[in-house]
Amino acid sequence: MIATQTRPTTLVRQDTMRAAVRRQYGSVDLVHLEEIELPVLKESEVLVRVRAAGVDRGVWHLMTGKPYLMRIAGFGLRAPKNPVLGRELAGVVEAVGEGVTRFKPGDEVFGIGEGSFAEYVVAKENRLAPKPQNLGFEQAAPIGVSGLTALQAVRDHAQVKAGQDVLVIGASGGVGTFAVQIAKVYGATVTGVCSTSKVETVKSIGADRVIDYTKDEIAGRYDVIIDTGGNTSLARLRNLLKPDGTLVIVGGEGGGDWFGIGRQLTAMLSRSKGQKLRSFICKENHEDLLVLKELIEASKLTPFVGKTFPLSAVADAIRYLEMGRAQGKVVVKVG
Repeated sequence: MIATQTRPTTLVRQDTMRAAVRRQYGSVDLVHLEEIELPVLKESEVLVRVRAAGVDRGVWHLMTGKPYLMRIAGFGLRAPKNPVLGRELAGVVEAVGEGVTRFKPGDEVFGIGEGSFAEYVVAKENRLAPKPQNLGFEQAAPIGVSGLTALQAVRDHAQVKAGQDVLVIGASGGVGTFAVQIAKVYGATVTGVCSTSKVETVKSIGADRVIDYTKDEIAGRYDVIIDTGGNTSLARLRNLLKPDGTLVIVGGEGGGDWFGIGRQLTAMLSRSKGQKLRSFICKENHEDLLVLKELIEASKLTPFVGKTFPLSAVADAIRYLEMGRAQGKVVVKVG
């Protein structure tokens, strides 16, 4: 159990928790379950008893330490600063720092916390929100990173409007399943691109048209392209884009071991007559988590969870994602 002294920001670390850790960068074979000390709670932070955690593509990057730029950015040069993997979460507030005003013990929350593949995680107050009332913990867990990324891609960077034709590449993935639905919320006609086994999934989340890239060429001209796949050349994407269209590249796949943003840099530096080529870093914030909560409670957005794993099988969950088999989100069930 967790004991607190008179100041609510102070924890007596008298107990341990189970967590999926790796002590050095490398392959998934280094990930294992371990008993470690409870995290320390600071003034503006919230201690959450994790019930479920989402597995996003960033987990793989943090596990391998690639692209290397992320190590320089503060995650640890030679070894990870935080040995516990995972970022997306849903759970119950266990304790709060004295500077926290939005939450109290017992509140059900979702959002982002560093090291969520564990029984407890410490999260910043402004990266959490109340859990949608119509979702269980497993469905709420994968919203934090993937939902926020999709919302900001569609709303802020693509600026999708009613009547536009939107192409989502990687429509069956974690970000893609959110992006398809959010683009529909904004009134767009959405075409999703995926492989054969995932066509029905993309149809089920509301895509107006689905292209199986293993059988058919991507055709047409689009007002907006949201590319979460990372494999389509920039030249090809521009050919699919209308003369005044907008391309938003999501994620850093296919950019090499050092920087991981090859296409993004090329897109941002490219000069195009009328076409807008964009990439971005997701801004993790409480306000946008509330937007997602409202969309979900209004039945306009539903997280699609394709497969769950127990905490003891985090390595298997990462392997499953790495193999490209996942449909929607992969979730780790913790408590």
